[in-house]
Amino acid sequence: MPETAPATVLAGDIGGTKTDLAVFSPERGLRAPLAEGTFHSADYPSLEAVVHEFLDTIQVALGGATFGVAGPVVAGRAQVTNLPWMIDEAHLSAALRLPRVRVVNDLDAIALGILLLEPADLETLSPGAPASGGAIAVIAPGTGLGEAFLIWDGQRYQAHPSEGGHVDFAPTNVREIEMLRALQRRFGHVSYERVCSGLGLPNIYAYLKEAGVAEEPAWLARQLETAPDPTPMIIKAALDDPPCALCAETLGMFVSILGAEAGNLALKTLATGGVYVAGGIPRRILPALKRGFLEAFRRKGRFATLLDRVPVHVVLNSKVGLMGAASLGLAARGDG
Repeated sequence: MPETAPATVLAGDIGGTKTDLAVFSPERGLRAPLAEGTFHSADYPSLEAVVHEFLDTIQVALGGATFGVAGPVVAGRAQVTNLPWMIDEAHLSAALRLPRVRVVNDLDAIALGILLLEPADLETLSPGAPASGGAIAVIAPGTGLGEAFLIWDGQRYQAHPSEGGHVDFAPTNVREIEMLRALQRRFGHVSYERVCSGLGLPNIYAYLKEAGVAEEPAWLARQLETAPDPTPMIIKAALDDPPCALCAETLGMFVSILGAEAGNLALKTLATGGVYVAGGIPRRILPALKRGFLEAFRRKGRFATLLDRVPVHVVLNSKVGLMGAASLGLAARGDG
């Protein structure tokens, strides 16, 4: 392999559904990777298998790698929440023959990436009145539900991951209460991820179908029987013109739950600097978010006025996690 700039780094955004990889250099910056690829995570036994396949297709020497992983990271080790992969910094460093490998939570990487975004990367649901140096909250429904926040330390924002997507689901109306009871019978513990993610949206659909809220079209039933992932079909049918009534109800409940939990996160972190809604689902359902998100977000009693001042943005840039991971890698080399 030919020699390249020693600061060239590999960045990865590792999720339960897909793994995005890209190579970045300080000369090209964070918006022009030297190479990139997307892989279906479940097709591979491990992260190193994905990386080896990717690197075999390019001719680039690397100085290190940073991976944002959808799961809790403790002492450089992570179990991917919705994938049977154990990821370990030391093991990856040896397996990939790289002098430096860092593993962080994927929301940690996304939060850092948000600091790098430009106006064109965002759809603003509410401009609010951002406070200078105010905390920033990030909520990201994809395959699972990720949450993180950024705190100003006097000189820069520091990212902090969490596993807030796995806290107890708190229904806000009678229908959600009945759904919680139904899901408790099925799962025992019901987290927000069970109802506010790519894995959770079909749970809402199944409940509303069983509750007789709307009839399931025969054509959709046939498609869902063989679909490896029902979520994209439900979203598409909800946004069609005319929409499938059952799917539209499902998406409307999803948006309301997402808005409510984003408001919860904003209050818990006092996110006067703004709330950023990232992940693979929000940018695909913008019309639904514009209809129902803010009402649920601000429905916090005496603190509705506070949340009215909190800016809310939807992240349109699908590479935000990669950018954040790459920024860590380049900074470790003294180039970020």
